[in-house]
Amino acid sequence: MKALVYHGPGQRGWDTVADPTIIDPTDIVVRIDTSTICGSDLHILKGDVPETKPGTVLGHEAVGTVQALGAGVSTVAAGDRVLLSCVSACGRCRFCKEGRYGQCLGGGGWIFGHTIDGLQAEFARVPFADNSVFAVPEDLSDEQVLFLSDILPTAYEVGVLNGRVSPGDVVAIVGAGPVGLAAILTARLYTPGRIVAIDLSDSRLKSARQFGADTTINNGHEDARAQVMELTDGLGADVALEAVGVHDTFELACELIRPGGHVANIGVHGHAATLHLERLWTRDVTITTGLVDTNTIPQLLKLVSDGRLDPTVFATHHFSLEDTMAAYDTFADAAKTAALKVVLEGAQGRGSAQELVTAGAVA
Repeated sequence: MKALVYHGPGQRGWDTVADPTIIDPTDIVVRIDTSTICGSDLHILKGDVPETKPGTVLGHEAVGTVQALGAGVSTVAAGDRVLLSCVSACGRCRFCKEGRYGQCLGGGGWIFGHTIDGLQAEFARVPFADNSVFAVPEDLSDEQVLFLSDILPTAYEVGVLNGRVSPGDVVAIVGAGPVGLAAILTARLYTPGRIVAIDLSDSRLKSARQFGADTTINNGHEDARAQVMELTDGLGADVALEAVGVHDTFELACELIRPGGHVANIGVHGHAATLHLERLWTRDVTITTGLVDTNTIPQLLKLVSDGRLDPTVFATHHFSLEDTMAAYDTFADAAKTAALKVVLEGAQGRGSAQELVTAGAVA
């Protein structure tokens, strides 16, 4: 089969690799119908994730169709269309029993495109299938559910829930890339009083306003801290979400928070950031970090099914799966291309919701 393969920092290729097979009884093999690229993939390509070895197929977000099953799989059948979680769960270890699947001790956690071959490929082996895939409702398109693999639950769980966003809160989101925009979208479920988006890119701030931000600040030429303080009568934001993964943005989030507030770090950090305890230790500030557990995927799927959440707004560019190399170029140059998320469509993908309507699959 063909797949996007990591060959070391700065190197990737659309290569011919061995077809995946069933290894463990809890495995399935899926045909990848639709996939996408994540900022974490770019971090891997920069060399920020040394656990990922050259030769690994990248990607951890996809919708696919079950092709083969191990003897121990009982919840899916051949031909089923499934959403693949970016986090795998053995279902037996201490952390899985607590719903903390990102910390799985039994061989799961974030493994796709990280420690095992991932999902930017024509086919993929999926471990722990009973606990790690979700049936896709027939009336939903691939594109409506694809971003529930990672970006939506990441922003929701690691940002909104960890940050304890509440009605009336002032929520400052540092970084208006795809994860920051997902945080805007899911924070709105809790009716905050004001959402402030901060970024260096005017095009991303424009997207932030379209996603529901009330105030946008370009901190390349505006004083984000001064503006947030002015908006909050000098107190600071109730919740600050860091959605970039560099030291400057983490430190800015900590500067924006009010006494007693919550700073939730969502970004993937490849280098050290300074924690200014000399300024924070008296302020009763809670700081949380986390890897997504994806335990909210069923809830988010229901919100999409009920029309309360529309993830398709993330899809700015579409490519065939065989054009994944070009898709990487577009996604990595988002400042010029204004790419939020690219959709990689296999030959059998279910396309957009409008295409399903046209085909008669949706009433």
